Amino acid sequence: MVKPFDEQPGIVSVTSGYTGGSTRNPTYQEVCSETTGHYEAVQILFDPEVFPYEKLLDVYWQQIDPTDPGGQFFDRGHSYKTAIFYYNDEQRTAAEKSKQELGVSGKFDKPIATVILPAKEFYPAEEYHQDYYKKNPGHYERYSHGSGRKAFIEEHWGEKS
Repeated sequence: MVKPFDEQPGIVSVTSGYTGGSTRNPTYQEVCSETTGHYEAVQILFDPEVFPYEKLLDVYWQQIDPTDPGGQFFDRGHSYKTAIFYYNDEQRTAAEKSKQELGVSGKFDKPIATVILPAKEFYPAEEYHQDYYKKNPGHYERYSHGSGRKAFIEEHWGEKS
């Protein structure tokens, strides 16, 4: 999820990590054990004058299968489910509106499963998870193809993604 946002104008930083659960400072192993309640997530700091929140939502929807309630592509389980975490009522309203619009767009033949939740404390992931697509480009590309993610995005969004 880092790469699509990383080099956009107005994006200050994209940090991989975990949020939404109850364990303080969870590790990747703990989150993957499905016992912490956390989601794998990214925290995006952005300049809303250059890259508005609504544009963040547009880019996000184009990176996921929003109809999959059990995870994403090869990654299964609670920690891989899709979610949008909001920090204020304005973000919540925008996220709910974009979800509703996507649901009635006809782009998908199943309901949108992505949940919209209040933000909880965000814990940065271990250093080896940060900028993974840059550190491990071969593995990143193989996963993108092998998991079906790239084909799904191309089928539903074409060249825009």
